[in-house]
Parts: sequence; structure tokens; C-alpha cells
Amino acid sequence: MPETDTIPTRPDINSSSYVTAMSHFYRGELSRIMVWRQRLDVTTTWAITCTTTLITVAFSVPALPHIIFFFNIAIVFMMLWIEARRYRFYDAFRARVRMLEAHFLVPLLLQNQRMLEGDWRKLVCEDLILPSFKISVVEAVGRRMKRNYVFLFGIILVAWLTKIFIHAEPKVKSFGDFYRALGVAHFPAWLVATLLTLTYGGIIWFTVYVARNTSGEVNEFGGSRPLWRI
Repeated sequence: MPETDTIPTRPDINSSSYVTAMSHFYRGELSRIMVWRQRLDVTTTWAITCTTTLITVAFSVPALPHIIFFFNIAIVFMMLWIEARRYRFYDAFRARVRMLEAHFLVPLLLQNQRMLEGDWRKLVCEDLILPSFKISVVEAVGRRMKRNYVFLFGIILVAWLTKIFIHAEPKVKSFGDFYRALGVAHFPAWLVATLLTLTYGGIIWFTVYVARNTSGEVNEFGGSRPLWRI
């Protein structure tokens, strides 16, 4: 007997067993991505808590050198890396949910069985057997940077400059005074200025690059936006 494909080309959307099975599958995948979404919020909360704590300590102790904000940047970068890794898992399972929404829920709502054509069921089965990431590490870092962490790095920079102007000895009255105030202990001013410029120059370039070359999770404006003003 010749082998035949056990999966029909067009499943019957009116079959109660098919609809029930797919509905439970969709609910399970949806709950899974919600768990990963909560984990993303946890790392963002850690980064914000660390930043606010270090800023409070830096301004409460005038003798504390402003170089402490380098440690703040390092910690936030570590949180960004952890969150990007979690985001890749979130996006992998989110892709399944979007596949089900586009190819199962939409034909079910429109009662249009022709929209069930394609290899989407085969792709979902392959991903269930061998799960895979859908975006690279660079794109994951870029998305989280663009959405959340670029604002944290901006706040750290403002706090850093404010710390120098308020607590520098002697007081900053010119650009030369500001440049000399960058130097701390065994760290000369030119080294601190170079590291600061390279760090924030890289952050700005990376954020702009990601914003121009990657797509977001959701479109800013839908095709029928006025209809949603309920």
C-alpha cells in the first residue's frame, strides 16, 4: 500500500473535535508565553531597582566618586543580556501563538475554509518536535534596548553628569573644570571620557540601527484604526 499523508489538506473547521483540540492547544501556548512575558518584567524591574538604588546612594554620599555609575551601567547591561535571552524564548513560543491566531482563529471567525491552505500545520508540528529560536541574539538585545533599556541608560547619564556638577571639588564653572572632574583616583580624565563616549556612542548607534533594520512585535497603527475607537 502506498504511504499517504495522514494530515488532510484542509481540516474541517466545523469538526468539534478539531476545534476543541486546537482551542486547548492555543490556550496552552498562550499561557506559556504569558509566563515568559512575566519573566521579562522581572529583569526590567531588577534593572530599575538597581539603578534607583545606586542613584540614591550616589547623591546621598557626596564623597562617593561618580565612577560608581560605571558599575551601574555594567549591571544594567547584564540585566539586558539576561532579558534578551528570555525574550528569545518568549518570541519562539509567541510565534506559535501568532501562527494559530492567523491560520486557525481567523478562518474560524470568517468561516472561510480556503484560508486554511498552506504548510502552517507542518511548520507547527516541526517546531513542536524540534523547538527553535525565531530571532537572533542581536535582534533580541536590540528590541529590549529600544523598548526599555535605552531610557535607563539615559537616566544613568543624566544622573552621572548631575553628580559631577553638584559634588565636584572644586566646583565646575567651565568645560575645563568639567573635564578635570572626570578623573577619579587612578583613572585619568581622558580614560573616563573615552570610555563614557564609546559606551554611549555604541548605545545610540545600536539603538538607531535596530530601529531601522528590525520590525517590532506589533504595528503602530492598524489598517482600520478608526474602527477601534469604541
